[in-house]
Amino acid sequence: MANADTTTARLTGARTLITIAVLVLGTVVLAAGQSSLRAVWPPLVALTVIILTRHALTGLLVGGLAGAILVHGGDPWAAYLSLFADHLVPNLQSSWKMGAVAFTLILGGFAAILEAGGGFTALLRRLVSPGKDAGARVEMAAGGLGLLCFFDGLANSMVVGRVSRSLADSSGVARAKLAYIVDSTSSAVACVAFISTWIAFQLTMIGEAYALAGRDVNPYLIFLQSLPYNFHSWFTLVLLFVAIRYRFHPGPMAEFVADAQLEHSDDSADTVSAEAEKNLGHPATALGPLAVLLIAFFVGFMVLGDTAPGWPDSRDRMVAALGSNAGPLVLVMAALAATVVALLVFPAGRGARPLAPVQAFGRGVGAMIGPVGILFAAWIMGSVMSALGTAELISGLLSDSNVLWLMPTLTFLTGAAISFATGTSWGTMGLLFPLAVPATATLGGGDTLLSVVVAAVFSGAVFGDHCSPFSDTTIVTSISCGVEPHDHVRTQIPYALLAALVAVVVGFVPAGLGVSPWISLPVGVAVLVALPRVPFLVRS
Repeated sequence: MANADTTTARLTGARTLITIAVLVLGTVVLAAGQSSLRAVWPPLVALTVIILTRHALTGLLVGGLAGAILVHGGDPWAAYLSLFADHLVPNLQSSWKMGAVAFTLILGGFAAILEAGGGFTALLRRLVSPGKDAGARVEMAAGGLGLLCFFDGLANSMVVGRVSRSLADSSGVARAKLAYIVDSTSSAVACVAFISTWIAFQLTMIGEAYALAGRDVNPYLIFLQSLPYNFHSWFTLVLLFVAIRYRFHPGPMAEFVADAQLEHSDDSADTVSAEAEKNLGHPATALGPLAVLLIAFFVGFMVLGDTAPGWPDSRDRMVAALGSNAGPLVLVMAALAATVVALLVFPAGRGARPLAPVQAFGRGVGAMIGPVGILFAAWIMGSVMSALGTAELISGLLSDSNVLWLMPTLTFLTGAAISFATGTSWGTMGLLFPLAVPATATLGGGDTLLSVVVAAVFSGAVFGDHCSPFSDTTIVTSISCGVEPHDHVRTQIPYALLAALVAVVVGFVPAGLGVSPWISLPVGVAVLVALPRVPFLVRS
């Protein structure tokens, strides 16, 4: 079996290398002509390689190399050298982008310390007590813990799944239902959180996209303006708590829930509880550092971002402080302060080694090396597409049709398709941002519509990260909750599709027509709350 697996891996690797070689050769041939395909060739190459390899970093780098070959008239060596000299190094001179890298690495280590400390385990067990409706309380507590782990989507999937599984088993909660809860509060929460490992990547992508559109903006203010329009993320969270509160189980989920209730035995509770006690810390080891992170973030912006003397005493001054150039410094300082507190309050008992929190921090930083690499590759890809005029070509193709109002919907659907096919949210953002925002701006989209398009990119990226069988979040959630990945995917898809449908019909289409999100959001919530009463949707 091992030899067969090795042979299969080698064949897959060989096919991948051959495909990449063919794509690069095709790029060299394409460079000799003047086809309009040149401008859209890099993202097509990147998407093909991502689907083939399931690696966003590889796809973006190959796509960037293909674009650089076109820029340099078919010379692969000159293109290779230019990737770094012309398309990466200039990005490294930006304080926002370097701050994003430092913040992402530090917060990855911070998340690992909190997980190792056992504080989330203790918090969950304090929120849930055995007795009547224990299953519903476990589900609600797991959802609440998912909201609390806002700082990183992947860490959320690992932490909440691990600490909730024993309680779920002892309370008759289906593991498939637990996996849905965990996955729904991972990417969706990280995408809308004011401070997370996602925010640094999001801000750099926003700044890059607006720069390609010829607009100088503060990325954090654009992020804040886009939040109400991130319909799929918000509706995913609303639908989650509808599913918990009203026992809403469409599609295959109903079967898993029924089986779990039949197999539930109260005599297993004590054994599971005793096992869970081994990793029990204190809630303060998690809540304290999180409080420091949020307070340091807010205070840092108010103190360093406000140019006037004294504490900001008006809404305008606070907004201006949040939108100041102090962002990179504040993000890094807040992450460092929270990490120091997490190290200081790390529990010394339970046989923990003195260097255990430091080792956990190192593991967390190491886990973020891959995402940072994707960030670098996305910068290269955006720079190359700018040199080729990709956004101008797309906007030119669309200029003869009245599709400006449809841009948010088209962006979301495209992002959802890409993220589901590739399993990468960051890769999807890296592909779409340099295309959607500049194209919308060239078509005449105003500031509000551009904010909607930004949110549509985020929503589309979250869709696939939430339910794609290739997503690392989906796989990690399956493992941490003890569910087969296939079962997790097929029980999640009905929920993801329902949230996406409501996001399009109630959210992105009206937003493209100028409808306020403060109208769309409550209407969408009302629709989602009414779903359990729809006769043809299965509910156990």
